[in-house]
Amino acid sequence: MSYNINLLTSKIPHSAYVFGEDVGFGGVFRCTTGLADRFGKNRVFNTPLCEQGIVGFGIGLAAMIVNEAAKFRYRSGNQFNCGGLTIRAPYGAVGHGGHYHSQSPEAFFCHVPGLKVVIPRSPKQAKGLLLSCIRDPNPVVFFEPKLLYRMSVEDVPEQDYMLPLSEAEIIREGNDITLVGWGAQLSIMEQACIDAEKDGISCELIDLKTLIPWDKETVEASVRKTGRLLISHEAPVTGGFGAEISASILERCFLRLEAPIARICGLDTPFPLVFEPFYLPTKNKILDAIKSTVKY
Repeated sequence: MSYNINLLTSKIPHSAYVFGEDVGFGGVFRCTTGLADRFGKNRVFNTPLCEQGIVGFGIGLAAMIVNEAAKFRYRSGNQFNCGGLTIRAPYGAVGHGGHYHSQSPEAFFCHVPGLKVVIPRSPKQAKGLLLSCIRDPNPVVFFEPKLLYRMSVEDVPEQDYMLPLSEAEIIREGNDITLVGWGAQLSIMEQACIDAEKDGISCELIDLKTLIPWDKETVEASVRKTGRLLISHEAPVTGGFGAEISASILERCFLRLEAPIARICGLDTPFPLVFEPFYLPTKNKILDAIKSTVKY
């Protein structure tokens, strides 16, 4: 994904810095290629292999994520903030990452008041959302799906543009069931929607994009129309952010639901290496859940 193009072609304030492991020469996923040449080595530079130190230094310009960054504005009575701190991090299944490099930890950060959590599904979305995060005064954790780094192709406008945070997008309109997801999982869910349509099932697919604070109104309006809800994410099902969506929609739409809310997610185990296809919420798993929910 063209994350480096986002920054190369956009108006970046002089107070902005990029620092982290290997970012000075482009990074493992080539997401910062060319930035040092444009902005200089004083603003784009490598750090030691210490994630705690990277984030702590970020607050020193802006502190550790949970105990400092998230609470900076609150404990100062809104007199100070973290200077537009945006923490970029790759996440999710990549085909060979195993139990360390294929995890989806978004739910951890969604439980921290004061943080925003954003996950794009495509290069075009990534640029607009990333620029919005950089210009937001609140600290943002910006998760970048690893699977999309080399597999996603899309025309990305060169001009500077922003996409609103906390505003979900309806990718497909439908009447029989609502599907909610984010990141790379959207492409899997869309394939399931296409196959379900062949069986006469009309699916409404929603990309949440911002997990905290999330767009409850858009999801609620869709579920009130369809009467059914399916949520899918790669993270383990227990304690995943899908549980929060399920609970909120159950409170808001209890009398409109025609079936139990379905969650098609990762398993409650460490992410396996050779058994990744069994762990992930695949198209067929989602399609089976769509059919059983509609027929309930």
